[in-house]
Amino acid sequence: MRLQTKTVHTGVDKDTAFNSVITPIYQTSTFRFEDVGKSKGFDYTRSANPTRRALEENIAALEGGTSCAVVATGMAAVALALHFFKSGDHIICTHDCYGGTERLLRTYRDQFGLEISYVDMRDPDLVRSAIRPNTKGFWIETPSNPLLNIIDIRTISEIPHEWGSLAIVDNTFLSPVNQRPFELGADIIIHSTTKYLNGHSDVVGGAVVVKRPDHAEKLQFLANAVGLGASPFDCWLVLRGIKTLAPRMKEHERNARAVAEFLSSHPSVGKVFYPGLPTHPQHDLAMRQQHGFGGMVSFEVDGEISDVQHVLRSTRIFTLAESLGGVESLIEHPATMSHASMAAELHERAGINERVIRLSVGIEDVDDLIEDLDQALKFKNDNLSFAETPKEAVEC
Repeated sequence: MRLQTKTVHTGVDKDTAFNSVITPIYQTSTFRFEDVGKSKGFDYTRSANPTRRALEENIAALEGGTSCAVVATGMAAVALALHFFKSGDHIICTHDCYGGTERLLRTYRDQFGLEISYVDMRDPDLVRSAIRPNTKGFWIETPSNPLLNIIDIRTISEIPHEWGSLAIVDNTFLSPVNQRPFELGADIIIHSTTKYLNGHSDVVGGAVVVKRPDHAEKLQFLANAVGLGASPFDCWLVLRGIKTLAPRMKEHERNARAVAEFLSSHPSVGKVFYPGLPTHPQHDLAMRQQHGFGGMVSFEVDGEISDVQHVLRSTRIFTLAESLGGVESLIEHPATMSHASMAAELHERAGINERVIRLSVGIEDVDDLIEDLDQALKFKNDNLSFAETPKEAVEC
């Protein structure tokens, strides 16, 4: 089956009692044994559940992997992947990664002795220069959050394989519709299923996918031992969302491209970050390794911080909110929201300044979206400051 057909049909045929076309929600914590030592393959939902298994089979098939573990949140997926490493191991990470990823890496460094280096992975020579004898993992996020930098997955994945290390790719921003990292040499793929895979902003979840049989055995052991498995109902919601993933991604991209083109010619906008624009410095690389450019657009406001605040307050269709990948359009301020707890020096190195705004472009009528941004970009005298909210309270 081709990918769009897999989104609809893979993993769903679980009901042998009544032949339900849609996967049932097996909302149970435990399963009855047929006899001592004999079950139908399920005994306790922390270990495995038919609804979760259906989603795991579906995501593994979409990514071309052998095994998938679906977990409670996107950050749980990051944590599960980090359990492949031990104290003293060194990980090289994208220097402009998601703020929550940086926060967890910092925590694992301080509490469990992982060593972390942040490198601009657009330059393979910088990556090679950061390698240590104990380097065991390369954490690749492409496109990056929020500046949409592109990393050459094939080139960077070759480096850890020379060292017997793992190449991990966060594929949340593009989904398997627009990027398939295993085909480019990745060893592990992670997702926040909260985002495009679910697509409806009504559930949180994560997934870790592997392709090697030994990794599959370790993945399932860790997911069960740590107890990160997602609930049956949440899995059912994501499985339902995936059925429309392919057509949704096409509409997200169509709208995002139009929004990016509009912003690139607007007098109140400085830089526009969207790999689908020919002016993006890595547009050709994106063309080679991606099957589409996705629905995320970021830009810098050409003005004062008060002007940035005005834009964030003034949109009527774009909702000021965390997260991304839902059918509705969202606008957010990385410096005070998604990347609030990121170390200040990494903000500066990555170029995530206070004028950057990130858009998750939804599937509304694109003319309405452009009109909404156009009116919001008409600056007014607005000197109000952001609400005094602790950074950790607003970040997810």
